[in-house]
Amino acid sequence: MRATLSTTFRSLTVRNYRLFATGQLVKLVGVWMMFTAQDWLVLDLSGNSGSALGIVTALQFLPVLLLTLYAGTLADRYDKRHILIAANVAYALLAIAFAVLVAAGAVELWHVFVFAGLLGVANAIETPVRQSFVSELVGMTLLPNALSLSAATFNVARVSGPALAGVAIATLGIGPVFLISTVLAIAPVFAYLRMHVPDLIRAAVSAASRKSSGVLDGLRYVRARGDLLLVIVVMSVVAMIGFNFPVTLAVLAKVSFNAGPASFGLLTTALALGALGGALAGSGRTARPSVYTVLLPGVAFAALEVLVGFAPAFWAAALLLVPTGFFMIFFAQAANQRVQLGTDAAYRGRVMALYVLVFLGTTPIGAPIAGWWAELFGPAVSIALSGGISLLAALAALVWQLRRSGERLRLTLRPLPRFSVVAPAEAKAPVS
Repeated sequence: MRATLSTTFRSLTVRNYRLFATGQLVKLVGVWMMFTAQDWLVLDLSGNSGSALGIVTALQFLPVLLLTLYAGTLADRYDKRHILIAANVAYALLAIAFAVLVAAGAVELWHVFVFAGLLGVANAIETPVRQSFVSELVGMTLLPNALSLSAATFNVARVSGPALAGVAIATLGIGPVFLISTVLAIAPVFAYLRMHVPDLIRAAVSAASRKSSGVLDGLRYVRARGDLLLVIVVMSVVAMIGFNFPVTLAVLAKVSFNAGPASFGLLTTALALGALGGALAGSGRTARPSVYTVLLPGVAFAALEVLVGFAPAFWAAALLLVPTGFFMIFFAQAANQRVQLGTDAAYRGRVMALYVLVFLGTTPIGAPIAGWWAELFGPAVSIALSGGISLLAALAALVWQLRRSGERLRLTLRPLPRFSVVAPAEAKAPVS
């Protein structure tokens, strides 16, 4: 057990990373509390409109679509730590203004739309810079573990944030939840200020490389790298269509199961518990994951999402969301690791910006579609349809990769079910 724990949490031996992870955890608990309260607030203000919820989610992520690639060029040109401090200060100030408006009882639906967009601008700058900053905290050797722990931190917040928000909304009301979230939002600023700058591991990048660090240069680099392009294309479909649980679960809880905010928090917590397990499951990885480590969990996630859509009762949906969350994050984390560990340092900011663009920036397209499907066909059908489209994308990528490489997948049932890759020569060898 001691050896397992030391392997799982070895990045925490780095002081700068401990500060980073602690600041992110505190902030993200507040962020998820605010998101949960905001979803419930939108449904109250709009008369349970799934489309309104989809619009708010889209506005949160529209700046990612518009600004993320530019943020990647900033990350490759300037000091990432300074950018992160500025972005987090801006986020905290906006969150305070929004919370005061809600607590005063003066909030209207259009206010929620405006602040969703403004907070999205701060996140659009911060997210790709933060993603590429992790390698400066721990170096490439510990990077797979650090990325897994960062995902675990995110999902600890996803577990605790919605659960705390559900209880707080039921007992205190929506206003106090927003006020609490603003207090937590400033934590990363103090963490970045306390870091020991000389301990940051910064790869040597020539002045010429910095001057040519434009968006188009980054896109050309990815286009020439088929191993990166395949992962990014698959993620663009799955993230846009399949990762819309902030929209679909709120409507599923309130409309399909006639549940309150505490029950909505329970569904989100079930998804997050599985996601936390998926993040920790990949924490022992020490090398770049294979393409099959990305695609097979993607297939499993999409199939489980279809089953969630067909869940006959609230408890069945909650139980199915646990493995769904597990494979969702295992897939997303393996994709993140494959992209980061396969990218040259001079391009990491721009490549991660493109990854964040397809991971989060496609939400303005997918969220309104999911909300519209929920209103037209019902939330259960919306979830199942999202899973079905994601399943087709993951299977298509898997088939393409197998045909391109000539490899085969072999399923072994004992002692535990697992897939293994059979090389072309081995696949053609006669069976004795």
